Amino acid sequence: MRQKLWLIVVVILQLACSSHTASAQTDADRINELVTAYVRQYKFNGTVLVVNKGQVVFSKGFGFKSVKDSTWNDVNTIYQLGSVTKQFTAAVILQLQEQKKLSVQDKLGKYFPELPGADTITIEHLLTHTSGIFNYTNDGTFMATEAVKSATPEKIIALFKDRQLDFRPGTKWSYSNSGYMLLGYIIEKVMGQPYEQAVRERIFKPLGMTHSGFDFTHLTNINKATGYTVYKEKMKVQAGIVDSSVSFAAGAIYSTVNDLWEWHKGLLKNTVLKAASLEKAYTPYMNKYGYGWTIDTVFGKKIMQHGGGIFGFNTNFARIPADDLCVVLLSNMNTGALGAINESILAILYNRPYEVPKEKVAIKVDAAVLQQYAGEYELKPGLTLTVRVENGALKGLVTGQPEFDMYAETENKFFLKVVDATCEFVKDADGKVNSITWKQGATIQAKRIK
Repeated sequence: MRQKLWLIVVVILQLACSSHTASAQTDADRINELVTAYVRQYKFNGTVLVVNKGQVVFSKGFGFKSVKDSTWNDVNTIYQLGSVTKQFTAAVILQLQEQKKLSVQDKLGKYFPELPGADTITIEHLLTHTSGIFNYTNDGTFMATEAVKSATPEKIIALFKDRQLDFRPGTKWSYSNSGYMLLGYIIEKVMGQPYEQAVRERIFKPLGMTHSGFDFTHLTNINKATGYTVYKEKMKVQAGIVDSSVSFAAGAIYSTVNDLWEWHKGLLKNTVLKAASLEKAYTPYMNKYGYGWTIDTVFGKKIMQHGGGIFGFNTNFARIPADDLCVVLLSNMNTGALGAINESILAILYNRPYEVPKEKVAIKVDAAVLQQYAGEYELKPGLTLTVRVENGALKGLVTGQPEFDMYAETENKFFLKVVDATCEFVKDADGKVNSITWKQGATIQAKRIK
């Protein structure tokens, strides 16, 4: 359900490969070849929709919708979106501001005076992940034992109401699902109706998003996908379903690729939000984050996108409004390479070089060399990669994540086996390892801190 962090961890095979540029193939051919390569390496399983200049360039399902039922993903398959939900929550907040029913500058204390920082945290801080409120999904015990059960707002709020703020509101950025849960509760207080009803009436219904909803647990539609925590050739493990009261305004929406295209078109036409509101939503505040969107530039174009991850599902939704372009990647497996796939699809559409993944084989590296890499590296404030040596191999641990193996591609460059990521150890002029280069969709330089 949390936004798909760049650093969350691990893959079986690493991108390496034949660089492609324009050829006699069509864009659809190239996209199909690209995605098929990822599917064969168990790095994608789901549905892809690519729209450019308002026209469908590519639309296709890959792999099993349900292994048990031997049914296949197609363009009608329904997936959980995880944190792609956040842009819908933000849109309702902006609608309410347009109607002068609230302001993004309202203090949290107007709605929840009992919470820490209520007198300084604003709705805008919640929207932009700058509130400092503890992220309740970082409570490992709760997520492991309670996430599939129904939860009241009081139960969710209890997970963070007695914790000190992680930082002074507005001074730092830290992804917090708690903030978006509170936004959902605020919508309910202002509207006097369930959050889900507000989204249906204000967004789904006007845009004709007829295959979107919230309660995935009780959805009986034949197009419903089964989510998998493990999806490999010889092992597929079905995931539990996070209860919609637990993911709620931070990640409960389910949808299809075509419904998300309707959402894209509705935003382009200002059907549900005025241009001034969208300008606010698309303004990067800290860490390139707006109101429920990550804002960046690719090939000279402004891009708005967001990823999602929730038990058994992985998603990415990217838009370049200037070219009426959107790329929708919905997957019913826990991990994968959606960031890399999205990046390559955009390269195809803009006639830039891209890479098709090829299998990598790990090599053996002397234990003495590996020992030089053991230590801690700061990926982002509050997010550290800890590296250690065990039985002649490297192990990695990112803050709040399970430990993973690191496989040597060269003496100083390693790849992972659950998501598309590489880690290259860098030495200073004296020959000491002082940083790493981490690549997972984007490139991050991380200094050694211990």
